Amino acid sequence: MAHAHKTVKCPKPPAEVFAYLADFSTTAEWDPGISAARRLDDGPLGVGNRVELDAGFFGRTITLIYETTLYEAPRRFIVRGESSTIVSVDEITVEADGEGSLVTYDAELTLKGALKIFDPALSLGFGKVADKAIAGLQEALSA
Repeated sequence: MAHAHKTVKCPKPPAEVFAYLADFSTTAEWDPGISAARRLDDGPLGVGNRVELDAGFFGRTITLIYETTLYEAPRRFIVRGESSTIVSVDEITVEADGEGSLVTYDAELTLKGALKIFDPALSLGFGKVADKAIAGLQEALSA
């Protein structure tokens, strides 16, 4: 299992930040590892929302379907993504920090089936990918 846990500060208010991030289809705007993101429903944000992401993974693109499994507006949500080879669970929390926000991103990535033997290698590469995503998140939330 690969794991990343980072906290970033931004000048925007928590409600605005939460609304932006909880619509997980915005991921393609800030994560350079995501080439496309599409909401698969058009209802209000909450548990059960689904988003399809195209992610770069070891030199190829894989498609993951994410579903919101926990939604506690305006503070925290969890999304779980899955493809035929990988499972990703991402938890994002947003807290007030003066007039701005603190955003904590916690992500776990696990290979499925026989591929689990490659989890140690996944852990090594995931740190760099996560760092780029967090840098993109910081930039998007500071704009």
